[in-house]
Amino acid sequence: MATTADFKNGLCIDYNGKPCSIVWFQHVKPGKGGAFVKVKMRNLENGRILENTFTAGEKIETISVERRPYQFLYKDDMGYNFMHNETFEQISLEPEMVDNSDLMKEGQYVEMMFLADQERVLTCELPPFVELEITYTEPAVKGDTASTNAMKAATLETGAEIMVPLFINQGERIKVDTRDRSYGERCK
Repeated sequence: MATTADFKNGLCIDYNGKPCSIVWFQHVKPGKGGAFVKVKMRNLENGRILENTFTAGEKIETISVERRPYQFLYKDDMGYNFMHNETFEQISLEPEMVDNSDLMKEGQYVEMMFLADQERVLTCELPPFVELEITYTEPAVKGDTASTNAMKAATLETGAEIMVPLFINQGERIKVDTRDRSYGERCK
């Protein structure tokens, strides 16, 4: 158990039976009335942002979460299959549990967040950047545009489609930002 005085960014709490992580908080002491704490929390199961106001000193149930490294093995009709890097334990996740799953290739390392006391997977996150090869993109024509930051569609080795600059060609390896699915840079 904790109180509102123990709040800090990243603290995981049980809010209405759901695991949440504090994103932002502010202690408020108005001139009239009791103090309170405004809080923005991220629901760890679905990613939604929730807002709530707690009275100062209110008791809050904290929860324990663990981050563990896993490696993507393969996809089958049951979902995505992963292996823990140290214990070699294998688990399977439904496709909706994995964000940007179309940017993930076999052998890719991911980080999973577990609710420690229940051994339940909350999130599966790819690293911020992944290196992928472009399997198809239209060739650029010189003088094709007057804009300096023109983009074109490209298909990656995993089947995902993203927008890349005109100078990128088929067969090149690029870094892709998994948070917003944008082009990062060419790989050497």
